[in-house]
Amino acid sequence: MKRDASYLWNLTISRFASEPKIGSFAEIANLSISKRSIFLDGVTLSRVPRPAGPPKSIATPCVMVCAVDGESGLCLGCFRTLGEIAGWRALSDAERAAVMADLPSRRSRVDPAKLG
Repeated sequence: MKRDASYLWNLTISRFASEPKIGSFAEIANLSISKRSIFLDGVTLSRVPRPAGPPKSIATPCVMVCAVDGESGLCLGCFRTLGEIAGWRALSDAERAAVMADLPSRRSRVDPAKLG
């Protein structure tokens, strides 16, 4: 018998229903609605083969001095914008290299008194 994610979800819910700590069907229904997509995502992801070995390291200019200058909008440590910092992992290697090549010229956009 093939057991897909929906079958496994329903089996999980029936096990919860037998637990004395869950008092009413409404609680089970709410759990079902709010957690089903998370459960199904977990089932789907578990079938995806994972690459062997540790994840590939990503080059970063971060120097662990994380303070953003309000005037320039640049981090005082690495001179990236908040958008670049937040989306760094999503950038391709070439995009990250282009940003990193531009960083030395950004230093002039920050008031030298703020750099210490």
